[in-house]
Amino acid sequence: MTNSGCTKKPGKDIREDFPILHRKVHDHRLIYLDNAATTQRPRSVIESVKSFYEQTNANIHRAVHILSYEATVAYELAHKKVAQFIRAKSWREIIFVRNTTEGLNLLAYALGLWHLKEGDAVVITLMEHHSNIVPWQMLRRLKGIKLYFTRITKDGLIDLDHYMELIEKPEVKVVSMTMASNVLGTVTPFQEMVHEARKRGKITILDGAQAVPHIPVDVQAIGCDALVASGHKMLGPTGIGFVYARRSFLEELEPFLYGGDMIETVTTETATWNELPWKFEAGTPNIAGGVAMSAAIDYLQDIGMDAVYEHEKELLEYALEHLRDIPGIHMYGPEEGPRLGVLSFTMDKAHPHDIAHILDEHGIAVRSGHHCAQPLMNFLGMDNAVRASFYIYNDKDDVDALVEALKKVVKIFRIA
Repeated sequence: MTNSGCTKKPGKDIREDFPILHRKVHDHRLIYLDNAATTQRPRSVIESVKSFYEQTNANIHRAVHILSYEATVAYELAHKKVAQFIRAKSWREIIFVRNTTEGLNLLAYALGLWHLKEGDAVVITLMEHHSNIVPWQMLRRLKGIKLYFTRITKDGLIDLDHYMELIEKPEVKVVSMTMASNVLGTVTPFQEMVHEARKRGKITILDGAQAVPHIPVDVQAIGCDALVASGHKMLGPTGIGFVYARRSFLEELEPFLYGGDMIETVTTETATWNELPWKFEAGTPNIAGGVAMSAAIDYLQDIGMDAVYEHEKELLEYALEHLRDIPGIHMYGPEEGPRLGVLSFTMDKAHPHDIAHILDEHGIAVRSGHHCAQPLMNFLGMDNAVRASFYIYNDKDDVDALVEALKKVVKIFRIA
């Protein structure tokens, strides 16, 4: 996925491309470290939305006039851009949804309502986002399926021995797992886990919300049946994401949403479905969002995904080195193995929300809370944590500012 003709380099040099990073917060330069929740948008992405609404706005697939034709071409091109970005075989294997949550629900219910029966089981992991837990729990209530959680180790790694035990169970039909933890930054051995599950005839689904924006992804090499990601975590707008799934897999699935554009024919008795991917895209979609996600992919490819990952890795190592000296700090995540630029921590005597408030007063945006991963937080023995997460426009100056602000926290709460 590396773009050999890279023209942009991550770090301070590209901040000019991001209008929001020019503003001040409480008289401080905005230092945005909440990228695991959502990233900021470069000017090219913002302009792509403006241009669409000013020049091309019309519905797709529903008219022969020039605006509808141009909108349709742009929207289909966006599918092709996503397919190329993750190395799918065909753009018809790309379904646009609102976000990863909707994508996981689409897959869970399309499988659960038509292919899973009482007693069948789904394997997930203890480090999943709620979006990859709650839909399966609802199917457990609705259909009587079983739900198994793969254990993790104390240092935040997948317990592969336990995973292998679970996927040997004959009742297991589906494995659905994160590629990277939004709390710990752990990059799971997803390719190995997919390979072992597929060997045993299991359907494999990957939550790529945290991985696709940060590392090179090749779905053909991975071999998964499906992968889901969000545009807003990779420089795109909110309200747009995608599901990748193998064409043969999609052809076997029934749609999850029904209505306009996803049909081929409708009579008073029945209906037949449109060709892929429109079979799964009911109603008027977020056309401008798709166009803008395409622009976001262009921006990332101009940097190169290898460069994105290496930049984050360097920032994480720098942050870990300097935050270790902060009195009373407790950091979470693996010491070894691949890891994204995500750093969750707590501090003695100071509640995570208070820490986040003090950081905000210094212009530093972080996340505090349970990060939509309460089972993982319970395993780690806490209710809340502060999370600083890095992306392409952050640099070591941002880390230095974080360290200095945390020293203020130490003084305010008299942390020894």
